[in-house]
Amino acid sequence: MSDPPRRGADLARDALAAAREATAARRAAARAAGVRKPVRRGGGGLGRPRRRGWSGAGADERDPQTLGRLASRLSGDRGWAPQLAGGAVFGRWVELVGAEVAEHARPESLRDGVLTVAADSTAWATQLRLLQRQLIGRLAAGLGDGVVTTMRIHGPAAPSWRRGPRHVSGRGPRDTYG
Repeated sequence: MSDPPRRGADLARDALAAAREATAARRAAARAAGVRKPVRRGGGGLGRPRRRGWSGAGADERDPQTLGRLASRLSGDRGWAPQLAGGAVFGRWVELVGAEVAEHARPESLRDGVLTVAADSTAWATQLRLLQRQLIGRLAAGLGDGVVTTMRIHGPAAPSWRRGPRHVSGRGPRDTYG
C-alpha cells in the first residue's frame, strides 16, 4: 500500500527537522575540531557603541516614519519651511481666520511677511482693518511667528468706465456743464 499524499504542513515540519539535524551536525564537527565561538563583550570595544539588531519597543530613528514627518524633516533641512508656511496661509485660510471672515475675504499674495487680502466690499475691508491684530494673532498661532507680520487689506476695485457701453470717445460728456 502507498502512503497518503503529504501536505504542506508535513513537508515544512520535515524541512525544519532536516535543517536542525544539519545545524547540530555542524556544531558537533566544530566542537570536535576545537573551534570556539568568539565571545562578545560590552560595546564591541574601541569606543564604538553596540548596535542592536532590532529596534525594540521604544521609538527609534530606524522605525518606519510617516510621510508627513519625512516631508517636514526634508523641508527643514533644505530651508523650505518659510515658503511652505506661507503656502499654508492659502490652503488653510478658512481654518485660520474662521468661516465668516473667509466667506467675505480671500488672500491674494504673501511677500516678505506682508499678506495682501481682498475683501468683498468696502464695509468688509474696514471690518478686516479693525480686526487686523486679531487675524495676525490667529495666523501666528496656526502657522508660527513671523510668517505674516502685517496685512494689506483692500476692497473691491471701482468699475472702469473707459470701456463698455457707457464710454464716449473723445473728451466725453464735459460739454454739457455750462
